[in-house]
This record gives sequence, structure tokens and C-alpha cells, in this order.
Amino acid sequence: MRIAIIEDEASHGQLLCSYIEEWGKDKGMACHIEQYKSAKQFLFVFDENQDFDVLFIDIQMPEMNGMEMAKIIRQKNQEIVFVFTTGITDYMQEGYEVEAMHYLIKPLDKEKVYACMEKAAHRTKTEEYLLVHTGDVTIKIHIRDINYVEAKGHGCIVKIQGKPFLTVKENMTWMEEQLLPLSFVKCHRSYLAGIRNIHKIDKTDVYFDDGSTAPVSRRMYRQVNQKFIQYYHRRFSG
Repeated sequence: MRIAIIEDEASHGQLLCSYIEEWGKDKGMACHIEQYKSAKQFLFVFDENQDFDVLFIDIQMPEMNGMEMAKIIRQKNQEIVFVFTTGITDYMQEGYEVEAMHYLIKPLDKEKVYACMEKAAHRTKTEEYLLVHTGDVTIKIHIRDINYVEAKGHGCIVKIQGKPFLTVKENMTWMEEQLLPLSFVKCHRSYLAGIRNIHKIDKTDVYFDDGSTAPVSRRMYRQVNQKFIQYYHRRFSG
């Protein structure tokens, strides 16, 4: 899960971050957490990359409060889970308007954060799938599980995390149309790589979390590396 904490008080942000990390370890779930100290700072990043699963939003922040920010985000994205953190309950009605999943009242309680993460994880399971064809069989693939796609003849080979290669009838042009808007990047003229599953990149190869690899061309290395860093770069307050 990719999670953002938008909180102007560093102590609250760090405490929430530690609770989420502990929950992730307990559940064996990777939680990539980024911290932002203002609504404007987060919106700047969000404009370039909307691939977040859950936002923990402090309501009372200077310049632009968290509720104002949430309304802007909801106009652009209907899927992200909102959790508001606040010391007051005055904004409850507005929270319903932006379809907030939950309110966490400060000081934050560890068990309540855990319960909130359970609920958020359940909701984010309803994510996008790709329907592909191999022979006369139609197969549903979870997009998050795709490491890379390789063009092969008139079709493609799909490498799914921890599983054998899958040869499908869909061609690379179709794959690019489906996947490039969803945190994939072209790393070679014949390859698309899923950024969320990349472990590291060097000048010749992309390495994925399960040990599989895909080539990266010299021409595309800079772009792939920049997108990888942008996706996982954590911004800590203070």
C-alpha cells in the first residue's frame, strides 16, 4: 500500500508513521509511507502522480486546511481512501461530502490506527485487474502483481510476481494503453515495467522484488530511474 501522511506537526506525523509501519509488519504487508508537512506540498506531488491508496490528512493546517485539500483531490480521484486526523469534530459533515472513510481523534490511539488500517486494506483490495487471453482461455490478472510485460511476436509475455511467465494474445500497443497510466514505465522498446514492484535499477537491468529482471535500454535509463525515485521517495517533515 502506498500511504501519505499530510501533517504539519512532525511529532504527530512520526507517531502515526510508526503505528502504520508496525501494523504492516504484523500483517506482512508492505506499506510505503510518505510524509508531507502541508497540503500544498502534497498537492504539488499529487499533480504528477496520483497513485496513492490511503491519505491520512490533518484537518487543521495553515494556509490550506486538510478538508479543502481533500475536496480538490476528490474532484480528480474517486478511489483514494481518506482518513482525517484532528483534535476537533467540527468538520464531520464536510467529511461525509468527500466520502472520508474514518476520523482519528488526537491524541492518536494505536489500536484505533490498527483498526483503521484493517478497514483501509479491505477497501483497497477492490483494485484494477487486466483481462487477457491465452489460447481460448480468458484470465484475470491483478495489475499490482505484474512485474513486467515483454513483447513477443504478435502477443506478449507477462511476468507475474512469484509465478511462471504467461504468454498472452494481447499485443504491446494494447498493453501500453492499459498499463502506462497505472504506474508502469517503458524501460526498453520491448518491455514495460511495473514501478511498484521494482527493487533496484542499474544501467543495464531492472530488478524486481521477487528476483526477476528486465533489461533497461541506455536511452530509457534516465526516465525509468527518475520515475522509480519519484514513486518511492519519502518526504519527511522536520
